[in-house]
Amino acid sequence: MSNVPAELKYTKSHEWIRVEADGSLTIGVTDHAQEALGDVVFLELPEAGRQLAAGEACAVIESVKAASDIYAPVDGEVIASNQDAVDAPESVNADAYAAWLFKLKPANAGDVAALLDAQGYQAEIANA
Repeated sequence: MSNVPAELKYTKSHEWIRVEADGSLTIGVTDHAQEALGDVVFLELPEAGRQLAAGEACAVIESVKAASDIYAPVDGEVIASNQDAVDAPESVNADAYAAWLFKLKPANAGDVAALLDAQGYQAEIANA
């Protein structure tokens, strides 16, 4: 069974979102996603300054099994990417919630409320 921390928000496309004290968002892929992908071998992340629309494919995660897009959870501007994760993509498998991928300054902070909570995400993956 996948680990789904209660304090995070989630998307149906298996991204997790942590709202930081300054209102920025830290984004990664869920434990469920990394389990499904298998051994992660490559990450391509968005550059700081890039404007993203909600649902826009903005990053790529590749494993020994498949390559998948990673999507922006809300509209906003990329403010950082995790070079450590790019350099050691296996960190996503080791701890999906510690290996953040990018940070986003949301265009509208209220958009975060529409994302799935832990219970909603658990229901989503149970029905997959």
